[in-house]
Amino acid sequence: MGWVSDTVQSVKSIKFREALTQLITLGLVVTSALVIWKGLMCITGTESPVVVVLSGSMEPGFQRGDILFLHMNNDPIRAGDIVVFNIDGRDIPIVHRVIKVHERQDTQETYYLTKGDNNDMDDRVLYNHGQNWLEKKHIMGKAAGFLPYAGWATIIMSEKPIVKYILVGALGLLVLTSKE
Repeated sequence: MGWVSDTVQSVKSIKFREALTQLITLGLVVTSALVIWKGLMCITGTESPVVVVLSGSMEPGFQRGDILFLHMNNDPIRAGDIVVFNIDGRDIPIVHRVIKVHERQDTQETYYLTKGDNNDMDDRVLYNHGQNWLEKKHIMGKAAGFLPYAGWATIIMSEKPIVKYILVGALGLLVLTSKE
């Protein structure tokens, strides 16, 4: 119980100027993270330069919890490329391999069919009703690299929200009680 009373006393003894300094420092950290994210967006050419693999549909190539680094440029997307795409009306992007590319000669449009390496069927069942192909607008980026298992923290926090609240609360207490 001594730790709790010490923490409460520490919070009570915070001076206004110290609290303001800590809030400004926290704001700078958050702002720095946003600037880094926006910089990565500019460099990689994609709105989401980093994604976490949430399912086992790409095993054994990518495991659940792997972090993928995406890149999007003017190079054509070909069969065999691993892409991250977003279907209209769905919030969570999907990581799958392009298995077929259909290029229309009359309109110069390109359509893509995808499939998870660990799935038996192609992704037409995942697409919206009546949609048989992905268009370029659906593709967020191509996988350029990955970091194995580094995304498990994201999965744990999304599946067990209480962990997220405990972490945010602990970090808030740490910021409030630090004396520097």
